[in-house]
Amino acid sequence: MTLRPVSLDDKYDLTQDRVLVTGYQALIRACLMQKARDRAAGLNTAGYLTGYRGSPLGGLDQQFMRAGRQLSQADIKFQPGINEELAATALWGTQQAELRGEGKFDGVFGMWYGKGPGVDRSGDVFRHANLAGTAKNGGVIALMGDDHTAESSTTAHQSEFHFVDVMMPILNPGGVQEIIDYALYGWAMSRFTGAWTALKCMHETVESTGVVDGSLDHIKLVTPTDFRMPEGGLNIRLADTILGQEARLHDFKRDAMLAFVRANKLNKIITSGGRNAKIGIITTGKAYLDVRQALDELGIDEVKCNDLGLRLFKIACVWPIGRQELAEFAQGLDLIIVVEEKRSLIEVQVREELYGTANQPVCIGKKDEHGNWLFPVKGALDPNDVAICIGERLLRYSANDELAANVGAAESGAARAQRNR
Repeated sequence: MTLRPVSLDDKYDLTQDRVLVTGYQALIRACLMQKARDRAAGLNTAGYLTGYRGSPLGGLDQQFMRAGRQLSQADIKFQPGINEELAATALWGTQQAELRGEGKFDGVFGMWYGKGPGVDRSGDVFRHANLAGTAKNGGVIALMGDDHTAESSTTAHQSEFHFVDVMMPILNPGGVQEIIDYALYGWAMSRFTGAWTALKCMHETVESTGVVDGSLDHIKLVTPTDFRMPEGGLNIRLADTILGQEARLHDFKRDAMLAFVRANKLNKIITSGGRNAKIGIITTGKAYLDVRQALDELGIDEVKCNDLGLRLFKIACVWPIGRQELAEFAQGLDLIIVVEEKRSLIEVQVREELYGTANQPVCIGKKDEHGNWLFPVKGALDPNDVAICIGERLLRYSANDELAANVGAAESGAARAQRNR
């Protein structure tokens, strides 16, 4: 077999389609790809990268500096912030660069980064910038560096609710490939909706390595056709009012986010569960990987999921989630298992959107059917616990000796782990 020549420089060479990158490098390649995709679309854009370092994004600024030559050639500027909120304020300014027709470029796409406490302290800027809107040919993604188990932080951090509070859509990648994909989708969503887009970054993803499809046409963006833009659009404007910004955010931007997610099929049903699906699992990001590991431990592949009536729904955009997608997923199900780390974000939306509808199965997640803790808000998920939860409930619907044996093995492993604590 003839081996293809491989170089360390391939990671930022846009003529190379298959490249080996870390999560950090995937973010840089995504910036270069965004510039190249804009150029192919006839746009002369620039990029602006800024933020404040902190684990699990502590090494990102070093990677930006090492890639300085490639970034500079693509009109992408990296400027580390004095602190998180000043960095976010600078990005807010980049979206105003073309408002008076004086800008050098057609637009500036931006990337902010910061760990959980940095998200906390930047709330004022996030709120004002998101209300004001992004530029039509700009767009901003905000990377939240979350440390769920406080491995290198003073607190175990979860940042999604800060972005929900200011009404930014949130994408949650589960691997290196999705870091690239969701960054590109994030900028496109930001331009379409006029909102900043948040991207969740955990050490399990950004510090991992993988071979990815880095081709420029790997992502084919779809502009929603079922959303009607209001007069003047949703992007930043020169003359605006406070109440006008609020009205656009609540009356139009959230619907625009949902339309973009639907049009681009970001949320995916991985297995249908066959003709008689009764149990559905809904999950996202790193938790999706835990679910797949749990299914492997149970000896369940995608074919067996359909045989056993198990439907699996992988969420890319964890907020907002639309009623239409949830209703389609819940059709015919008796039980929905929500697998997510920390406080429940998906679960509360499932309950809210399906309550009072014809599709209203039992929903468990943080707690089980009897109100006991199932996947607690503390610590991190254990794939073994996920396997036990799924396996026990599948066995209620059909006897399966192989599955029962695998569940028993998982329970024995959990008991041993508990004794060793």
